[in-house]
Amino acid sequence: MSNKKRNKILPPQIPEILDILEPFVNIQDEDFISMGIIPNCSIENEAAERVILKQIVFKNVIFKEVSFKFFDLTDVKFENCDLSNADLSGAILHRVEMINCKIMGINLSESTLHNVTFDNCNGRYAFFRFSHCKRVSFKNSLLHSIDFQQSRFSEVEFSHSNLQQAELSGTSLNGIDLSSCEIEGIGVRIEDLSGAMVSPMQAVSLSKLLGLIVKYD
Repeated sequence: MSNKKRNKILPPQIPEILDILEPFVNIQDEDFISMGIIPNCSIENEAAERVILKQIVFKNVIFKEVSFKFFDLTDVKFENCDLSNADLSGAILHRVEMINCKIMGINLSESTLHNVTFDNCNGRYAFFRFSHCKRVSFKNSLLHSIDFQQSRFSEVEFSHSNLQQAELSGTSLNGIDLSSCEIEGIGVRIEDLSGAMVSPMQAVSLSKLLGLIVKYD
């Protein structure tokens, strides 16, 4: 099976025409919200758990001081949104895209991500610890100091992204291609790197983990 076929990520299945929905106000636990677009608004100080979102587009939405734990998102797209510091811990994301979004400090710990794309996102200090990521792509994104400790990766792609100071200890990078990314100061264990794909320059930098001293003539 080729890498291209193996790593194909399914996009959200969203109708071309959607009704405009009102922003979340007094959202309740276990609500079900589907088939609509929520544009150009701010959602503030809302908290709920185990809400199901299906075939929803958020466009130019600011999420401020929100706690949406254990949300179930299927066929959802975020465009030009700000989810900085949003608490989505324990969430399930399936066929989800975040495009041109700010996700600084977002909490996706203990979450499950399947067929998810992050494209041109600012994810500094994002928290993915103990997450399970299958067919997830991070493209052209700022992931400085992101926390992926003790996570499980399957068919995960990092492309042209900044992973400097990222924490990946306890997460196997077997089969993960980091060669197009900046990885200075990355936090990993030696055993985590087994099978990872890196550039020659990155290999020299990572040799410090082995206690090697690279000598140049």
